[in-house]
Amino acid sequence: MSGYGEFAEVYDLLTFNVPYDELADYYAEILKRFGTERVLDMGCGTGSLTVRLAERGFDMIGQDASAEMLTIAAEKSSEVMWICQNMEETELGGTVDAVISTLDSANHLESAEDMLECFRRAADCLESGGAFVFDVNTVFKHREILGDNTFVYDVDGVYCVWQNTFDDSDNGVDIELDLFFENEDGSYSRGGESFREIALSAEGYCQLLEKAGFDVVNVWNYQTFDEPSENSEKLLVLAKKR
Repeated sequence: MSGYGEFAEVYDLLTFNVPYDELADYYAEILKRFGTERVLDMGCGTGSLTVRLAERGFDMIGQDASAEMLTIAAEKSSEVMWICQNMEETELGGTVDAVISTLDSANHLESAEDMLECFRRAADCLESGGAFVFDVNTVFKHREILGDNTFVYDVDGVYCVWQNTFDDSDNGVDIELDLFFENEDGSYSRGGESFREIALSAEGYCQLLEKAGFDVVNVWNYQTFDEPSENSEKLLVLAKKR
């Protein structure tokens, strides 16, 4: 998985529209069904959702491959344990009650094989019956929403040009970010990041989960408990370790 260096500096600014409190309530409602206390958040980024779940009473472990992201996360809470690891190399040395992966972190794995290994690692962190809950972008979103489109953001001294290239061989999106940081004298410094996301069908995610040792409990339209449609942009997947 690609790292996030300069992107970490502006991630929270560029995700200003993410309803973190609503998402924390959504995930908390699901996790409480399993009597969950200790939770691993795989691909936690800057920890905005991880910290909110900790505030809702869960004993959280936040894991991310980016040291830069985790540095920002650690400034938000000293109550969460922060671990720098790739998702497909997760190793806790113990178990948790549940594993989550939010904000389409699983899509950032570079192949279906990496995704399968990530799911296997999630299973290793759980006892039998433990919950694995994650959200992912759909093929529809990659093809029709992200596609070959360009998005521009201008927020609080940062100008970002987000360019996508869709690859129909694996429903992947190659993403190029041009970042311009405003200096005190009014000039701008330029930086950038590039990374890739892949997307599978709902059936594809379920097949990988079954190979990894999970039984799929539900697949919902994201942020609801409704069945997904062909135009769903994101899915919420709930599985239990066999």
